[in-house]
Amino acid sequence: METELLKRITIIPGLMGGKPTIRGMRFPVKDIIELLASGMSNAQILEEHPALEEEDIKASLLYAALRLGNTTILHAA
Repeated sequence: METELLKRITIIPGLMGGKPTIRGMRFPVKDIIELLASGMSNAQILEEHPALEEEDIKASLLYAALRLGNTTILHAA
């Protein structure tokens, strides 16, 4: 399950400065975390950003948790 979620997180040189994004879109993981921190619910985020899916939010949270835990995350090209 974690592996499948993390496949949604992409790091592409030249896209958003090489920051982690959702599925190669111009939507940084950081933005999703900030929206959640501002008090928005998953439903509100998905309503305002229809390109996103529920699993994108879960993947963002998982990615952030792993980064905070200093877990190495490998990205396949």
